Amino acid sequence: MDIKILVAAHKKYWMPKDSVYLPIQVGAALHPALGYVPDNTGYNISDKNPNYCELTALYWAWKNLDCEYIGLCHYRRYFGHTVYSKNVEKKKSAIFSKVDYENLLTKYDVILPKKRNYYIETVRSQYEHAHFKKDLDETEKIIAEKYPGYSDAFTKVMNQRKLHILNMFVMKKSLFDKYCTWLFDILFELEKRTDLTSYDTYEARLFGFISERLFNVWLERQNLKTCEVPVVFLENIDWPKKIADFLKRKVTGKR
Repeated sequence: MDIKILVAAHKKYWMPKDSVYLPIQVGAALHPALGYVPDNTGYNISDKNPNYCELTALYWAWKNLDCEYIGLCHYRRYFGHTVYSKNVEKKKSAIFSKVDYENLLTKYDVILPKKRNYYIETVRSQYEHAHFKKDLDETEKIIAEKYPGYSDAFTKVMNQRKLHILNMFVMKKSLFDKYCTWLFDILFELEKRTDLTSYDTYEARLFGFISERLFNVWLERQNLKTCEVPVVFLENIDWPKKIADFLKRKVTGKR
């Protein structure tokens, strides 16, 4: 199988040696070269990286990369086998190889990360507590205007408590192209309607945040056979802090 798994990176970092992985520098138009494939060649939106995050890599691949299957991981996050160790080398060894992807893609249309469970929040309320409610509302309006067939899927996803996050996936390039056509049409319209001048650097990543939700909305309307696999995070997660921050936003409404 001709598979390319993009590894979105904004700095030098360890990369898997398996040829299935394609390290790509996001925001290459704005920063010194890292030695990875830059996202600012051909048709690109590299200079929008502060607002679009890893989506600048997706856009570049959509417009410029020729392959049979395509996926996205991050320089610290990969699809892989379950690993219960904090040892980095053991985590690296758990990362999927090309053979792992081939085995799954013979049985499934899309490989996805396991969903995050918000437990005491819906997808909508979590976004509203963590970001700006108006942007999600505007996205809902755009879908109603441009893709009304997805309005019910949007409502369904927003009312759920679980979500595929990180914009990680693997699927056929032909399917990916259809997704990107839909996704970027919505996001570019949202960009036209949004004034980001008062947003701090975190909230300015708006289109990356919105796209994580939209990916789930798009999946809801597709008749696809999917599988969920673990995400190997190469760095240790401070779960007590993440949970405390989550609860703080929920109780106080402050980000």
